[in-house]
Amino acid sequence: MASLQNSPSLYHTFSSNSFPQIGLQRYHGSFPCCRRGISFIVRAEQSLAQPQVRSRRRQLIAVSVIAPWVSLVNQTSSFAAETKKGFLLVTDKKDGYSFLYPFGWEEVVIEGQDKVFKDVIEPLESVSVNMIPTNKTDIRDFGPPQQVAETLIKKVLAPPSQKTKLIEASAHDVDGKAYYTFEFIAQAPNYTRHALSTISIGNGKFYTLTTGANERRWDKMKDKLHTVIDSFNIFSV
Repeated sequence: MASLQNSPSLYHTFSSNSFPQIGLQRYHGSFPCCRRGISFIVRAEQSLAQPQVRSRRRQLIAVSVIAPWVSLVNQTSSFAAETKKGFLLVTDKKDGYSFLYPFGWEEVVIEGQDKVFKDVIEPLESVSVNMIPTNKTDIRDFGPPQQVAETLIKKVLAPPSQKTKLIEASAHDVDGKAYYTFEFIAQAPNYTRHALSTISIGNGKFYTLTTGANERRWDKMKDKLHTVIDSFNIFSV
């Protein structure tokens, strides 16, 4: 754990940019729209005049009309297989990670954060991803989940002025890679944020994804936020 506590770059990278605030510059991107499949019924008509020519023409027409929709259906099926209803998928092929976020959240630009998505009405409902270089190859090298979580929460994920409380921390493996996941509360003078974080190591980087909501909306949002956390995946690049 000493190597984590003695890493000022880790603290500096996260401490001042832990939670998105109101009034930050927004990046307005387009979201995938919903598509409805259209079924076609191709009817062949019999004709005695020039049967081969007409048959070929019907085949060409059928192919030209149906082929684009078959491609569209395949793309839609592939997209649906990677996402979950009510969520959109983010895949960063450069930095090697992916996760889901609730439909309707918008991407915003925050200095020091790799990606941030947030609700436009409830600014405390957000998800952020950050990375720093590390020479470690496994998150377990920093210590057990509870010890690492407490250090990150107090030193990195919440400002010193906020009162924090770790609720629980656990470890799990996905495809042979270890992840730590923890739940905590950060109390400010005018609000309390209930948050979830997951951390892991890959591609020579220490990854942190954090999501959360105002404590008053936790019961309504917790299932969605757990979906976000559980979807976080690191892959080799």
